[in-house]
Amino acid sequence: MEFRTAIQIPRSDIPITHSSRILLLGSCFSEHIGRQLLQYKFNVEANPFGILYNPFSISRSLSRLILAVPFAESELLYHNGMYHSLMHHGEFSDIQKSKCLQKINERFVHATTAIRQATHILVTFGTAGVYRWNETGEIVGNCHQIPADRFTPARVSVDEIVAEWHGIIQSVCQVNPQALFLFTVSPIRHWKDGARENQLSKSILHLAIDALQRLFPEKVRYFPAYELMMDELRDYRFYASDMMHPSSTAVTYIWERFTETFFPEDTIRIMKEWAVINSGMAHRPLHPGTATHREFLTQLSQKLERFMANYPSISCEVERELLQKKS
Repeated sequence: MEFRTAIQIPRSDIPITHSSRILLLGSCFSEHIGRQLLQYKFNVEANPFGILYNPFSISRSLSRLILAVPFAESELLYHNGMYHSLMHHGEFSDIQKSKCLQKINERFVHATTAIRQATHILVTFGTAGVYRWNETGEIVGNCHQIPADRFTPARVSVDEIVAEWHGIIQSVCQVNPQALFLFTVSPIRHWKDGARENQLSKSILHLAIDALQRLFPEKVRYFPAYELMMDELRDYRFYASDMMHPSSTAVTYIWERFTETFFPEDTIRIMKEWAVINSGMAHRPLHPGTATHREFLTQLSQKLERFMANYPSISCEVERELLQKKS
């Protein structure tokens, strides 16, 4: 007997290889996939604004990248001893204004190039719930624990999301005609406003993405991360201790389904080759400096050099320098 409802995902017609250039934006799923892609040496720019949850914060970040206008000190605000940007996650905040701005613009500059070169733009919507900054009416990416009375909460509609993203997709394609969009809905539940509100929110996101697929059939695809979590992994043993976030096992399983969907066989073979080298790089010797360990490093270095010779487009200079230091 089969004790789960397996989701059939056809192999994608927009394959991802090591020659692809991937820009990821959005909720925690983008973070998880981004880390895995980086680990396997893909060309990735992941969440240059940090984790963003709602479609309008993500679209606003894309608009800013298209304009390529760096951030200024006047766009930062001071709260609880730190400087923040309402467009950015708290990882960019700092006690010094100059350092906060530096962190923001260093990532921003890289991402302005990435959006013009990306072959795949992976976008994860987390919630249709938004917060508007009362002073300007703009939807923020993060509230940074600023008092709630300085924001107005709202739920955006399907039509609002579709209208916003219709313009964004067109704008991106004007500066980068090769760009393809891969949407997902985060499987992480937003429970603060209750179970029903979470369901309504996720439904809005699904309907909006479906409408965008129909509007841009050549440009937009969908990966069912949400469905994999809700249906195939329908058990609390696949959740972390907060009972909201997927466990590491669930994240690994969804990643495996992602690889099956988007990676050609040659790409998977390269990944397996790199996994052996990467495992060796992570090895912590019990007795460093011994003849056995030196031989291990020599063999690992030879594997790395062969890999670099076979795949010259994949940058491994960091690993080479690290091995040289260890040797």
